[in-house]
This record gives sequence, C-alpha cells and structure tokens, in this order.
Amino acid sequence: MFALIPVNTRLALRSLGRNRMRTLLTMLGMIIGVAAVLTMVALGTGARASVEGEVGSAGTKLVFIHAGNYVRGGESVGIAAGQGGANTLVPADLEAIREEISGIKTISPVLSTRSSLAVGAAKAFAKVEGVSPAFGDAYSWNVTAGRTFAEGADEAVIGQALALQLFGANGSPIGKTITVRDAAFQIVGVIAGESEDQKDSLFVPWQKLQTLLGKSNLDEIVIAAAKAGEASRIGEDVKKLLRARHRIAAVGGGNASYLNAQAGGGGAPDDFTVQTQAAQALTKGLYTPAAAFALANLPKLDEVNLEEMADTLDRASDTMTALLASIAGVSLIVGGIGIMNIMLVSVTERTREIGLRVATGARSSDVAMQFLIEAVTLSVIGGLIGLVLGLLSSKIIGWSLAWPVSVSFGAMAMAMGISAAVGLVFGSYPARRASLLDPIDALRTE
Repeated sequence: MFALIPVNTRLALRSLGRNRMRTLLTMLGMIIGVAAVLTMVALGTGARASVEGEVGSAGTKLVFIHAGNYVRGGESVGIAAGQGGANTLVPADLEAIREEISGIKTISPVLSTRSSLAVGAAKAFAKVEGVSPAFGDAYSWNVTAGRTFAEGADEAVIGQALALQLFGANGSPIGKTITVRDAAFQIVGVIAGESEDQKDSLFVPWQKLQTLLGKSNLDEIVIAAAKAGEASRIGEDVKKLLRARHRIAAVGGGNASYLNAQAGGGGAPDDFTVQTQAAQALTKGLYTPAAAFALANLPKLDEVNLEEMADTLDRASDTMTALLASIAGVSLIVGGIGIMNIMLVSVTERTREIGLRVATGARSSDVAMQFLIEAVTLSVIGGLIGLVLGLLSSKIIGWSLAWPVSVSFGAMAMAMGISAAVGLVFGSYPARRASLLDPIDALRTE
C-alpha cells in the first residue's frame, strides 16, 4: 500500500490540475486559516516582547548608586544618620562593579550640573548630565531624530522640551553646535525623554563633563539589571562591594530595615546610597521612619513587581492563545469542510474512473488511498501557501507597528501538521465512499 503513495500523489496532482480554479477556491479556507494563525502568533509574540520592553524601560530593572548619604530623621527607629555629601564614588568603583557583580546588562557613570547653554543668540539654563552611551540603553531612550553620541566625542543628545525651547517648533537641532561653559558640543540626537526630567536635559559624554567640571569623582552610577527581579540582589551585592572598597566597617545589630542598611547596618554610615527605582518610587515623599517601615515590610519590591508582571503577561498570553485557538479552529474547520465537499463532488464525477480501476484489479483500499492522498495533498498545498502568506503579512504588519515579530520553526511545523491532519480527517469520508462503490454500478454510470 505504501509503495503506491508516490503513484497516488502524482494522480492526485494531475486530478487537482484539471480544474485549477476549483482547486484554488477549495484551498482558500485552508490558506486563510493558516495565514491568519501564523500572523496572529507572530503579532502576539511581538506584543509580548513590546510590553516586556516597556516594563523594562519603566524602571523595574534600574539600580541607582548615589554619592553621599543624606538619610536623616531615623534615630527613633535605630537608623544612623548619614553624613551628607561625599566624593568617594569614583570611576574605579564603576569598573569594580562591572567586573565583580553578575547580572548587569548595562552600567553608566553619571555627572550632573546645571549650566547656562547657548546656541547662537538663543540661551537656556538647564540640567547637563555626563553619561556613557549605556545610559541611553538603561533608560531605553526613544531617539526621535539623529542618533546617540559616541563615547568620548564632542557630541551631545538633547531632550525634546529643551530642543523646543532653543530651536523652536520648526527648527532642527541636529548638526547644530551648543555651548556649555565655553565648551562646544555638536548635537547629534534628540530624545523623547519620558523619564522624569530627561526631556529638559542635555546629555554629553561623561569624560568631557568631568574635564569641564574639574572633577575626578562621580555623582551617580546607573545600573540596568539583565533580568527584572534581580535589582534588589544586585543592589545588595553593590553595597557589600563598595563598603569593602571604601573601608566602611559595618557592625551587626540595629534595625534590619532597608534604610538602616543604607547607614551601614548599625555601624559606620555609608558614604553612598543604593536604591532600586521601585524602592525609590515607593519611598518618595516619605519621612525616614515611614520609608523604613514600608521597605522593611516589602524589602524585595522589584521581585514582587516581576511576579505581578509575569502573572499579567501569562494571563494575557493565555487569553491570546485561546483566541488564536478559536480562530484557528473555525478557519480550519471551514477549510476542511470545503475539502470534504469538493472531494465528494470529485467522487461523484469520477465514478466511472473508480469502476475501471476496481475492474482492472485495484482493491478498495487502493481507491480509498488515492482519494485520501488527494485530500491531504490539497490541504498541504493550501497550508504551504498560507504559511508563506502568513510570514509575509506578519513581517509587513510588524514593520508598520514597529514590533519585533517572529514565528518559531515549531509553530510553522505545527501549522503544516495541522493542515495535513485536516486533509486526513475531512478526506476520510469521501475516500471511504469511493472505496465502497460497486464496480458494476460504477461502470454503468455515464
């Protein structure tokens, strides 16, 4: 029986080629079904990746290391007061963190100042930050025009609001020279700057601003964790490393709260402050005792956020999977019914042919195999066309929506397997009807 499969396949292709328009219309349901499923799978993958990227850019992965320790008002709950400003956070600390702390995606130094800016006759007083290109990666900068600056170059990136103030609604800042404290920088990019005050700031390479300010220390270090949920762990590791490097002796005991840890765990207060952005948002505007209480009861806020995010994404993914399954089911059932209908018509039209085959020695199983292979061939060809159209449409829609769409090889293989299964299931009844025809009656048919 299996030896006849190639012969029956050739017969099926020849039979389908006799009436190409009818064959194409029959495959249409299968083509649309497979193309729709692959397109929606690709868009679902892209939507999930886009949401995860937006959540990441919202700050759930960020860790801030500030120079100095300004913790005050915690004596009532056993928190030692910080000693204020410090200039002990240096580039060597950044390199040590980069080399010794795992789970870091990007890390950038930060120097901040407020300065007068001039572009020709236009002037402004704004925040100037010296950072590395990794700073933009950490915040997922939306560069609306141009590009980000190169490391160590005399280039700058400007926030949209500041660009509007200096250049007006119709002016383009790209390629223009902006002066900061008698130093000239070429503007190479504009960012939307949705995060806090970035839209009102100017960003330049940190080495240039360090030279301009005559400073050897850093004001801040910004870290982006490789995975959401690891920010707290990275923060704790950074504290231990910096205490060792700055020779700060932490004495055991005292209140084990988050802010108490900032003060050195009950011993000498730290000369730096480490915060995740989730913790920073939670304690914003709170007095030290209230902040300590909140964070002592929720010390792993970023991990809680990760769990909530994962649950939300999983629920959304399950909902989309159910939607895809229902659409796929309806589309493929419609396509299968079309295949069964045309195969029944084909059996009726070719009754005399079936009678001749049986009369010349073909068995009922051979006749059933012929029509079954014909149905599967019809379904698989439709699935292949739908596969190509689905991949093409997903690329076009993903490009128009700026989503990173992708279709796995497993999804494509599953689509083709389902196509073959639909042909097998819906072709079984017509094949059985063909195999049960009486050869004498079939030969009498005109």
